[in-house]
Amino acid sequence: MRRVVAVCCIVVFAFLIGSCRETPDDGKKPKKNTKGTIGVSVLTMTNPFFKEIADVLTADMNKAGYDVVAVSGDLDVAKQQKQVQDFLVQKVSAIVLCPCDSKAIGPVIREANKQGVPVFTADIACLDPDAKVVTHVATDNYEGGKQAGEAMIEALGDNGGKILVLDFQKVDSCILRIKGFDEVLKKHNDGRATGKIKVVKRLPCDGEKDKGYRATQDTLQSDPDIVGIFAINDPGALGARAALERANKTAQIKIIGFDGQPEGKQAILEGKIYADPIQFPDKIAQETARAILRHFQGNPLGSEILIPTSLYRKADAEKDASLKK
Repeated sequence: MRRVVAVCCIVVFAFLIGSCRETPDDGKKPKKNTKGTIGVSVLTMTNPFFKEIADVLTADMNKAGYDVVAVSGDLDVAKQQKQVQDFLVQKVSAIVLCPCDSKAIGPVIREANKQGVPVFTADIACLDPDAKVVTHVATDNYEGGKQAGEAMIEALGDNGGKILVLDFQKVDSCILRIKGFDEVLKKHNDGRATGKIKVVKRLPCDGEKDKGYRATQDTLQSDPDIVGIFAINDPGALGARAALERANKTAQIKIIGFDGQPEGKQAILEGKIYADPIQFPDKIAQETARAILRHFQGNPLGSEILIPTSLYRKADAEKDASLKK
């Protein structure tokens, strides 16, 4: 009898030990402890500028103990609105947006406001006056646009001439770039009898290479004597350059871009783009992360944080160790 009891005890003990070692039968790993989740939706992940904002912001918030869900709006404000609504269902701690449309994004930001979820914008602002954003972190696009205007004057010299502007009217950052650019040209032209720079056409490129190509191609057919192009970002500028190469107009027309992406800087080194006011997506992401953490700590923030641009010419590219010489 004692032998039977002893065997039973051993069996029960072995069963208990085995049970302690078993993993949950649902197959899910225990979640790590986090302070919360940050929802991020950028304009598009196909543009390296916005991809870098998402990546750096994710890394910085992870270091601070937060999970990040980063998605691409794919230039579609309706898709981005749905993404924000998904964030709200997930009970995120904060939302960061690079809006696909500065005005149309307003209603979904107001939904977040009603639920008490803080919203931050990066690079592109919200222009809905009834939508509350904690703070906006961006390049000083207005001053950058003025630098682009100065670069165009420098590139064309005393002759001046007709130019094309490739814009993106749905987003605040590009509107500000064009505003600064136009103001510099107006000041340059005032009182001049010769050497004026005249914008003969404004066409949307929406920040995309293929649209920049098509818009430039169309302009070359209707205004073959243009001498300059200002594109609101590097993809638009590179699309314009491809159109000039196809039309054998590269020697005639100077291009001013905006961004300072690696491909844009390489094009400046090779003389394909004259100059760029360059911006710093890593700094935008870092400042956005700092702003979120300061807000969580109860510290006051200003309505915007602006990061200056720097005009980047061929001489800068020649000293840039990151480029292929």
